[in-house]
Order: sequence, then structure tokens, then C-alpha cells
Amino acid sequence: MKKRGGNDTVLFMGTYPPRECGIATFTRDLVNAVDKRLTGQIKTGIVAINHNDVNIYNYPKKVQYEVSDSDLNDYIEVAEQINARPDVKLVCIQHEFGIFGGEWGDHLLMFLETLEKPVVVTFHSVLPSPNDKLYRVVRSISKKVDDIVVMTKAGVDILRRTYGLENSIHVVPHGIPTTNFENQVKSKEKIGYSAKKPVICTFGMVGPGKGYDDVIEALPEVVKEFPEVVYLILGETHPIVRKNCGEEFRNGMIERIKELKLDKNVKFYNKYLTLDEIIMYIKAADIYVSPSQNPNQITSGTLVYAMGCGRAIVSTPFLHAKDIVTENKGLLTEFENTGSFSEAILKILRNPEGRKSMESHAYHETREMTWPNVALKYGELFDDYLELESEEAKVLPKVNTAHLSRLTDNFGIIQFSKQWVPDPMSGYTLDDNARALLVCVKHFEKFREYKQLNLIKTYLNYLKYVQDKDGKLYNFVSKDKKIDEKSWSEDAQGRAIWALGFLSDAPHVPADFKREAQEILTKAITVTEDVKSPRAAAFMIQGLCCYNNTVNSTKIKAKVRKLADFLVGRYEESSNEEWKWFEKYLTYANSKLCEALFYAYNATGKKRYLEVADESLQFLIKETFDNEIFVPVGQDGWYNEKGEKKLYDQQPIEAAYMVDALIEAYRTTKDDIYRHKTFQAFRWFTGDNTKKQVVYNEATGGCHDGLGERTININQGAESTLAYLLARLSIMNL
Repeated sequence: MKKRGGNDTVLFMGTYPPRECGIATFTRDLVNAVDKRLTGQIKTGIVAINHNDVNIYNYPKKVQYEVSDSDLNDYIEVAEQINARPDVKLVCIQHEFGIFGGEWGDHLLMFLETLEKPVVVTFHSVLPSPNDKLYRVVRSISKKVDDIVVMTKAGVDILRRTYGLENSIHVVPHGIPTTNFENQVKSKEKIGYSAKKPVICTFGMVGPGKGYDDVIEALPEVVKEFPEVVYLILGETHPIVRKNCGEEFRNGMIERIKELKLDKNVKFYNKYLTLDEIIMYIKAADIYVSPSQNPNQITSGTLVYAMGCGRAIVSTPFLHAKDIVTENKGLLTEFENTGSFSEAILKILRNPEGRKSMESHAYHETREMTWPNVALKYGELFDDYLELESEEAKVLPKVNTAHLSRLTDNFGIIQFSKQWVPDPMSGYTLDDNARALLVCVKHFEKFREYKQLNLIKTYLNYLKYVQDKDGKLYNFVSKDKKIDEKSWSEDAQGRAIWALGFLSDAPHVPADFKREAQEILTKAITVTEDVKSPRAAAFMIQGLCCYNNTVNSTKIKAKVRKLADFLVGRYEESSNEEWKWFEKYLTYANSKLCEALFYAYNATGKKRYLEVADESLQFLIKETFDNEIFVPVGQDGWYNEKGEKKLYDQQPIEAAYMVDALIEAYRTTKDDIYRHKTFQAFRWFTGDNTKKQVVYNEATGGCHDGLGERTININQGAESTLAYLLARLSIMNL
């Protein structure tokens, strides 16, 4: 037993790298994800389980304690030392029967008996047909822990039905890395194969019971039809197998490969792979085979990694596979039936379009398993035991404009992306370039990063490019820089006026930029005389109020009043005791209507504007917050007064606009409820939403294009990314 380290701390107990073990990798990845999720709120440390006293590992400083699995005194002494630490609020155990000493890992019970801290245990294995000893061990663990986590619903059923557990049991899926969905071509090139070569792969530690030998026996039938096929077996021999039997099992497979004349069709990579290597090889595969011979296997990290990379699956029907491998994502074989492997592999290889469909479904339906989403679920569980900071004080993601820059070329910001890769064919819009101008001005005012000035100049040039002589700003420009003169809209004109007015009022932006903005703005204002769109009016009010802070013009104030009166008139026509809104439906950018009237009140002092702003925003809050979670009106049908609110697709721009409206309401009224709701609305991006999925992508700096009924939209286009950045920059001023 060794101790290394000591404000609120969560200790994670399990194996840990450099020990070569699936649980070790999982523990490291989980802790890294939790660290990112709860940065500055808690500390994390590791209680590392070693295999007897002989094995010594060069652990990082994160490891605060080491326990020999076979030494009962280690379990007791470490538990006593943890008890003596007031900073330790929780111990989270990654449980696998084989990593703890004794029969069925019952040495762990001595640790739990001694420990006086709350415990959450994650069962990586749940065995459905226990003998008496195993039954007693699981029951004993359950009596000494506060919460249990399993990775599939089947695990809950077994613990309830077979073991009779009454604990609180939570389903949190096995985590997977966040990676892009792409075809096999690039990855095949990286490992030296042509794009047309059929590749099958498996990864994991090699040993008996893994089923690799069954796949080898199935290959001759596949090779008859696809002679170029290659089966990659990735991973080194399991350390315990190697210790007891050396390379006997691997060598036996090699001999059988020679007998079957498959020397060119089966390749071993006998090494402990890095995460980048694992992802590269999986992405090179046309089929991922998961051939485990253990029907009771409740969790397979290798299987979900492959699905998370978007690969078609062929798997034996062990418990985890039966839970997640449906026909739209892959095929299940039979145990000990090599013919069923041949049949499944051939069926997929013969149908490239069907395989591509499986790949798409596998990728999209595993987004809830990415590590940020798994960390979110663990964080919610930890909330019950930790004195975390208030919602308002939680650390927010760092401001990252990398994807904004990626989407922007020397003409403007590109409208769409395919995942995180800009799609120049989609062209450019005034809507997005106006939003981008807002974001960069906000960013420059906060951080004074001069690279933002280049972007501001780009977006200003775009606005000048699309402005006609009469002041109209056209919305769409093709990839060939051709303006679509049928694309003018009041809403787009309004967004441009909002952005230009905001720039003109920014104290630190260079004066020549302000002059350019005001020249475009004064021409654009001439088109605002007879506005019919409430949202266009709202955008224009914000821009004109900002502009008037600079020019202090009675004419501009008069325009603000005219537009605000238009909104109030719409409100008085449509609202009643139950429906306090400007229209008989809630559609898009709803909160902008309320926000604009707060602006108008602050500019003119007319109390009716404040009354309507406050009443309508309170109504909107009632309709779009549920149990303190922001639930914007879905774009799949919206919400009519007498109808049913559509929940999906939820759009990032709605969360961003709600954040801005609530901030303006708080500044105007000083009502703390608005401040509180601001943070709740922002957390829609970071996972506090109806699907408990993180919508903002920290890895790219982009934001996914919406929250659907089943999962997120994996693309990260301009509107969504700019929406997130608008909200993130706005909330910094609260």
C-alpha cells in the first residue's frame, strides 16, 4: 500500500494505466472526462489496484493510493486513510470481479466494510446465473454502497430479478471517444491498403474465449467470393494469458491460418494500441467483428468504440450486443457457428449501400455514449454527494473561435458544414455573416484579440458586397459569389441592422470600422419604413438602439418607437389571459420579441414597452422551461395556441436568443429569476436538455446543428456555432 497526495475530492478506484487492462483504460477516460466537465469544482484522484505485490507500475501523480489486490491489509489501511481525509466526499469504484483479490473479488468487501465515505460502484460485469458465493458477494457489495451504475438496461433487470437488489441503479452507457464520421478511404491509405480492399477488424486483448478463432474458421467461405479480404486482429495477448501460457494460443491460431491458406487474409498487430491507433484501424474497417464467446458479457468497450466510429457490426449475441446491435446497425450470429459468421460477413460485403446505412445508424445512435455525455451523467449522480458551486458559478467552457475561423474564407462565413468540415458548395448568407460580425465584435471587446479585427473586416466587406443601391441587403450568395436578388428578406435585413448598430456602439473597435458600419447602416435603415415581420422589427430595434447610443438622434428614436409600437400592437391583438404573446403561435427567434421591447423601454422610457416585455417573457419562460431545463419550441411543427408544442428539432439559436433576452431582462428589472434562468438556458448547450446530450463540441469549437428526437445533428454549421458563441460571450458579462 502506498499513498501520494490531499478541495472536494472524488476518488476513483480501479485499475489504471500503465497497467494494461480494459478497466484501466476506462477509468482513465472517465476521470479525464469528469475533470473536463467539473473543472475547478472538484479534484479527482485514483486508488489503483495492482496485481499482487510483484507488479509495480510507473503511475502518474493522479494516482494517490495503490492497493495490492491480494493484500487485505492494503484494503483496510487505504480505507482508513481515506476516512481521515475531510476533502474526500465520494469514492467511485470501477468494478470487475477479476481485478479484486479473493473469491469473486470478495477482498473488496473489507475495503467497503472499513470505508466511511459515500460510494458509487459501476458494475462492468453483471452475471445472470450466479453460484451461491457470487450471489452473496454482489448482495454484500450492494449493502455497502450508496448507488450502483450499470451500462445497459439488461444489467438493471438482472440485478433486480436475479440478485433482488433494491438499491438506486442508474444506466450510464460505456463511454466512447468523440470522433468524426467518415468513410474508410483515408484510414485504409494510412495502413497501406487500397480503398477497394475489404477490411474486417477486431481489437482487444487476445486470449481464449474471445472468438477470434471462430472468425478465422469462417473466412475461407468469404475468401472464395472476396479473395482480397483481410481480417485484422488488433491487440496484444492478455497479460495473464501470456504469463500462464505464453503465446500458445496466438501461435495455435497462426498455425490454423496456415492450414487454411489464409496467410494473406489474416494479419495480427501484437501490441497494446493507443487510442489514435484503435480509431484509425476501426475507421479502415468495412466490418467490425465482435465474436465474444461469453453469452453473459454485459459490457463491451470494443463493440461500442466500433459503433461510435460508425462501422457495421457482426457480433455474437452476448448480452451487450443483443442490447445495442439492431438490424439497422449490424447482424448477430450464433455462438459456435462459423457458418453464421460467413453468412453475416458476406451479406454485408455484398451490399455496400446497406453497409453504409448501417454505418450511419451506428454512428448517430451512439452520440449519447461520447465521453462528454457520460461525464455529464456521472456529474449529475455526484451532485447528490458533493457541495458543488451554484449553477451560476459553475465553470463554463473556454471561449474557442477555432471553428468560426475554419468556416470563414476571405469572402465571408460559409453557411453549412459536413460535420466540422466547411461545405463551400452551400454558399454564404447575410444572416450568418451578420451573426459572425456580432460574435467577433463581442469577442474583441472582451479579449482585444487583433485577429478578430481581420474577421470583422471580412464580414463588413460581405455586407457591403450584398447591399444594393436602394439599401437592401440580399441574403444569399452562391459559392461563385453570385448574389441571389430574390433572397432579400425583412428578417435578414433586420439581423444586419442589429449587427451594424452593435458594432457602431462598440467602444474599442477602430473608428474606420465604425464609419464603414454606419455607412451601410444608414442606407439599410431606409428599407425599414413598412416592416411586417415582428422578428425583423425586433432585430432592427436592437440595432437602432445601439446606433442611437452613438448618434443620439430624434429620428432614430422615432423609428424605435414606431417599431416598438408595431410589436405592442401585435401583442394586444393576439394576447389573452392564457396566451400572452404577439402571435397565435410560437415559432423561431421568439425571445427576440421580448428582448427588443426591453431595449425600446431603455431607449424611450415608455412603460408600456416594459409591461409587454415582462409579461411576454414570463409567458415564454412558462412555455419553454420544464423542471428548470430549457426546452425550446421544436422546429418540426412549432406550437399553435390551441395545439401541442413540438419538442424537436430544438435549435441552438433558440437557446442563444433566450440567453440574450434573459440577460437584458435582468439588466432592466434586476429580477434575480432572470439571471438564474439565463444560466439554465445556456446549459442547454452543455447537456442540460431533454436528451441529456452535449450540443457544443469542445473538441472542434463548433456547435451541433440541433437536438433531434433520437440524437444530435452531427453537422456543425455557421448558424449553430455562432449561436453558441453569442450565448457564451454574452453570459460572461453577468
